[in-house]
Amino acid sequence: MKKILGLDLGTNSIGWAVVNEAEKEGEQSSIVKLGVRVNPLTVDEQQNFEKGKSITTNANRTLKRSMRRNLQRYKLRRENLISILKEKGFINDDTILSENGNRTTFETYRLRAKAASEEISLQDFARVLLMINKKRGYKSSRKAKSTEEGQLIDGMEVAKRLYDECLTPGQLSYEIIKGGKKHLPDFYSSDLQDEFDKIWNVQKTFYHELLTDNLRENLKGKNKTQTWAICAKPFGIEGIKRTTKGVEQKLENYKWRVTALNEKLDLEELAVVLQEINGQISNSSGYLGGISDRSKELYFNKQTVGQYLMEKLDADSNYSLKNQVFYRQDYLDEFEKIWETQAQYHKELLTPKLKKEIRDVVIFYQRSLKSQKGLISVCELEGKQVESEKNGKKYIKTIGPKVCPKSSPLFQEFKIWQMLNNVQISCKAVPDKQKDIWNDNQGKRFLSQEEKEKLFVELSYKESLSKADALKLLFKNSKDYDLNYKILEGNRTQSDLFKAYQTIIEMSGYDEYDLSIMNSEEAVHKLKEIFDGLGYNSDILMFDSSLEGHKLEQQSMFRLWHLIYSFEGDNSVIGNEKLIEKIQDTFGFEREYATVIANVVFKDAGEYSSLSAKAIRKILPHLKDGNDYSVACEYAGYNHSKSSLTKEEIENKVLKDKLDLLPRNSLRNPVVEKILNQMINVVNSIVDTYGKPDEIRIELARELKKSAKEREELTKSINSTTKLHEEYVTILKNEFGLSRVSRNDIIRYKLYKELECNGYKTLYTNTYIPKEKLFSKEFDIEHIIPQAKLFDDSFSNKTLESRQANLDKSNTTAYDFVAAKYGDDYANGEYKSRIEKLYKDGIITKTKRDKLLMKEADIPSGFINRDLRDSQYIAKKAREILEDLVHFVVPTTGSVTDRLREDWQLVNVMQELNWNKFNQLGMTYYEQDRDGRQIPKIKDWTKRNDHRHHAMDALTIAFTKRSFIQYLNNLNARVEKGVDEWIDLDMVDVSKLDKEKRTSVVYAIEKKELYRDKKGKLRFCPPMPLPEFRAEVKRQLESILVSNKAKNKVVTNNVNKAKNNVESFIQTKDGEVRKIKGQVVKTPRGQLHNETVYGCSKRYETKEEKVNASFDAEKIKTVACKRYREALMEQLNKFGGDAKKAFTGKNAIDKAPIWLDALHTEKVPEKVKTVGFVYIYTIRKEVGPDLKVDKVVDTRIKKILESRLNEFDGDAKKAFSNLDENPIWLNKEKGISIKRVTITGVSNAEALHDKRDKDGNLILGDDGQKQPVDFVSTSNNHHVAIYRKPKLDKNNQPMLDEKGNILYELDEKIVSFYEATSRAVQHLPIIDKTYKKDEGWQFLFTMKQNEYFVFPRYDENGNMIFNPLDYDESWYRNPDNYAEISPNLFRVQKIATKNYFFRHHLETTVETPKALAGITYKPQLGLNGIVGIVKVRVNHIGQIVAVGEY
Repeated sequence: MKKILGLDLGTNSIGWAVVNEAEKEGEQSSIVKLGVRVNPLTVDEQQNFEKGKSITTNANRTLKRSMRRNLQRYKLRRENLISILKEKGFINDDTILSENGNRTTFETYRLRAKAASEEISLQDFARVLLMINKKRGYKSSRKAKSTEEGQLIDGMEVAKRLYDECLTPGQLSYEIIKGGKKHLPDFYSSDLQDEFDKIWNVQKTFYHELLTDNLRENLKGKNKTQTWAICAKPFGIEGIKRTTKGVEQKLENYKWRVTALNEKLDLEELAVVLQEINGQISNSSGYLGGISDRSKELYFNKQTVGQYLMEKLDADSNYSLKNQVFYRQDYLDEFEKIWETQAQYHKELLTPKLKKEIRDVVIFYQRSLKSQKGLISVCELEGKQVESEKNGKKYIKTIGPKVCPKSSPLFQEFKIWQMLNNVQISCKAVPDKQKDIWNDNQGKRFLSQEEKEKLFVELSYKESLSKADALKLLFKNSKDYDLNYKILEGNRTQSDLFKAYQTIIEMSGYDEYDLSIMNSEEAVHKLKEIFDGLGYNSDILMFDSSLEGHKLEQQSMFRLWHLIYSFEGDNSVIGNEKLIEKIQDTFGFEREYATVIANVVFKDAGEYSSLSAKAIRKILPHLKDGNDYSVACEYAGYNHSKSSLTKEEIENKVLKDKLDLLPRNSLRNPVVEKILNQMINVVNSIVDTYGKPDEIRIELARELKKSAKEREELTKSINSTTKLHEEYVTILKNEFGLSRVSRNDIIRYKLYKELECNGYKTLYTNTYIPKEKLFSKEFDIEHIIPQAKLFDDSFSNKTLESRQANLDKSNTTAYDFVAAKYGDDYANGEYKSRIEKLYKDGIITKTKRDKLLMKEADIPSGFINRDLRDSQYIAKKAREILEDLVHFVVPTTGSVTDRLREDWQLVNVMQELNWNKFNQLGMTYYEQDRDGRQIPKIKDWTKRNDHRHHAMDALTIAFTKRSFIQYLNNLNARVEKGVDEWIDLDMVDVSKLDKEKRTSVVYAIEKKELYRDKKGKLRFCPPMPLPEFRAEVKRQLESILVSNKAKNKVVTNNVNKAKNNVESFIQTKDGEVRKIKGQVVKTPRGQLHNETVYGCSKRYETKEEKVNASFDAEKIKTVACKRYREALMEQLNKFGGDAKKAFTGKNAIDKAPIWLDALHTEKVPEKVKTVGFVYIYTIRKEVGPDLKVDKVVDTRIKKILESRLNEFDGDAKKAFSNLDENPIWLNKEKGISIKRVTITGVSNAEALHDKRDKDGNLILGDDGQKQPVDFVSTSNNHHVAIYRKPKLDKNNQPMLDEKGNILYELDEKIVSFYEATSRAVQHLPIIDKTYKKDEGWQFLFTMKQNEYFVFPRYDENGNMIFNPLDYDESWYRNPDNYAEISPNLFRVQKIATKNYFFRHHLETTVETPKALAGITYKPQLGLNGIVGIVKVRVNHIGQIVAVGEY
């Protein structure tokens, strides 16, 4: 017997099955155990993964942490600066360093502006330095060019020329283009805006009614397209057809811009001018463009930053200084000017030494970025694992050469050759007896060596080649051929450089040459000719990967790439001054041309391959010889895949006893890391419990097999398909009268729609399908290539045909059937034309067209419709991990699993297991199929509603022999021949056999592993007799307890390595205590509180309260009615202020009324109205369609908003949108509109800080106490602790039962994650088992999300038929009782105050249909609803390992 582990690996779950598989005659397979582990991803994790994003789950936290670090660094700089200033005597402890008192607003700004030209005191100078220290300016990175924030402009020389010659950007550009040059400089947005204003003012004299201030305001900030759209209506233009193109049109545009400064333009021309200028402004503005503009203003106005800001504030005291950022160099220039000015008056103190210390060590100190080289992976082929030791702990680390950057010329060439060796060319199919240029009749082949080299030359300098361009390069009649690639990716690095070279030759006057339209050889030749003529180093154009040793790195092209790739920026204004100088010195370019090259940012920058340059250099020569990657690796001496090991190597491989968890952040996608670590935990638990398997068989969920890009496309496709299917369901119900629409009904309808262009006639026999007969037995969904020939159940292999034609066609292909029935001429003429027309019209896909025209002889022999993507990252990694445990890991696919599930009659097992439960509720029905059979169905239910379907799939996978997969993937090779057996069919790789042997093996598999059912259909033999197999499967499934990952940890012990002077002691998992360097800190394992920060205020709240023991003197003061208040106070005083005696027992107000008058006609009611202050937590929110008006705090503003809402009939979208054009006035005369309002937020919050003034001093309240501020919600609950407490009577005394025993009731304490973390950090127990112990409270258990509880079960009459308290721990731990426990086992879904929601452990959905309440979920249970429940702990493989609190 062979022990097999089957795994169904998905994003949220792992199904597993351990089975014994018969190997010899007389043995019978058996099922050992099945299980499911659920590992729920967060919503963000799931969405990011499906969209192909490898964003770490902590990315947002990392961003916030960076912001906190920046703030902390600023505070440290400030502290250091203040310390120096005190030491030098500039200030003392009593010096006020900020505005203080009346009329001091902007005082420091005024001092800063004054300091650049006049004397100020040393104290004032200190304030100025502290202000400069706060904002130090933008330090440019050369890689920030052309981002969403705009574009940095370094065009001071151009701006000077415009200023000196009184030109506009349009006039200068016109001169340049007219002079024969194409390249235009960048302009500052302020210069472009000046030109726009000049043209507007001139043209307004001609069109004063059209060019209104309102139109001008609408055009502000708009791009080129938006400008035209805005102008089109008032100008009454539609867009003239321009007669000029290219450079001529560009010249004409600039000519109109020049003319517009003096003469009248027609409206079409004016619109073009305005849109051109606005387009340029849009490109040069934004955050970075604004920095450039402000820097230009400083230069021309000869101002410092402080003088510029003060000028703005003097002009408008409400001017916003937010985001008024300048270059770092501008701040440095200001510092220099201020220091030099003040040094004239304070020579003895302002020394050069002090200046250097304050400038370079404190204010403008910028530490170098930490090297990230340690994060770069080691080459997967050259790396090796060694044992290392750190802090007394041994661990395995990988050493070897680091991986190569993807932008490297070496990798770019390697990538191209790897792709070219996989490119296949196909042509039209040819008759069987006729050989074509491929030398066979398959119509498909790989590229010849000459063709590869031809494409390589072209791809070496281009970013990519389209399929059409590649075919044109190879063949004259290119339309007759096809490629298996839509796009051939080229050398992106050379492509980026060549774009820069194009700019250089345009600037040099060689603008008649367009490199982008030349072929690569021609482009290189022309560039070399130009560069040689200009005296530049033309060697940078070529790269030779065949050079050995250091010669490869010494090539000019490689050196240029490395220079650009490795340069991280400098302290210059634009961040790349040193790079420009280096390019000038090394390659001979003038500065303006060196600047163009320095601005290149490679498309693959920051990305790395999986191989080192050393490995690539070994493999590349063999790829160039035409070998595919695996063969090239073998020639180079590498085993590129563990699956490529020989049988002997596999058998001799040393295996691990258990799998090691992946280290944190070891994979590039954190979600994949999480999924694989869960797989490792499950497999290790299975090994511990059931022993190590001999073989593992695995299937990955569809989304796991796909690359990031494919997952993104799949998500988009699913979203659009889902919408379409919803439309189809509506159509089928309304137009075709179908009451319940199945998946097959939708497919049938889609195939029917496909025939619309053919007049709803079938493709083979041209038979008309009447709408009313679409769902009759007269027409079938037909497989174009029969499944007996090709295991393909995809939509592209289906069409509609008459039942008779389907029977006549039998097991022939569509083309062969049509040719046999109507003749070759018809098949090759009318039939083929019909198919080609559908394809050209975009009705059917190319794949479907090929299948409709495919002969049996043309059916490929390979693996068709393969789902498993072993080359993909996740599948490859999963297999690699598992191969460390067992010798053989067999991947299978969803299509194979589906076939076996059908053959072994497992399709309806999940429905049968759930039938009784739903049948008792009346949620079942029978549906008649088209053959008249009654098919049982459960309403609104699928097998995916039950987690156990993963285990059933895993069971099918576990029994999927390799020979089954080989057979299904090579069905077309099945031809009956006299082969009775084949030795070890599982070990035969059919794909590597020749055609004759392949046929023999496939037939041998069929004879050994398949049988024919009553209808003569081939079925795979089940692992045991079918009735016995189905019964055993059901028994195993019924005893499954689904394992769910619970979040128990609150904090993680981490070591703060920055504090190396501290020594700490930690305890390992083995109990060993070790001494380490650094400080051990407890890091929260989640979000402590929500991000929103609330304010807090008090307001009156009235409520009715019953008079009871709580009405002490303070409480009575809150009673609203004076007469009631006085009467209650009098009653309280009678009993010495004891409220319990005054208002309970025999003196309770309902027994002893408190009369208000002597005649006893009026008394204090049992409930009185009280008035008190309550704290409300508020937040500022913009007025918009999502604003809830009832939450607005200010009553006056609330009334105004309600009035506005009524104006628009309650439509918030209309009422609260476009507020700039249609404001909501608070005071129209003063121009004050309502844009933001204060609204109430959460009901409970915790304060983060105490109130302080601008200098950081505490502001105490009237009572002398600290005032809390900055409130946050800690609403994410960690657990609820359940206690038993004595039940109290009205006199607060414990109640007793008939025997005199104390009666108890349940109570709770909700603990937020914030509170749980605080307790953990203080080394207190997270669960407070002694809470209110002095009041008789007894701790019972806690409830956390995803923890399991066994509930009592009652029959329909309310009688308890299962009591969890009747059984001891040994009963719960016994797997034989799991089937009885399963119906009563629920997990905690969510918890709130006295409101607990449970979900049955088998349920996958979170829906809450009323009919299923108490069965699939338990909604909103209070304390009474959890009486008698038992807490259990279920491990990774579904075993109960603890009962009660653990």
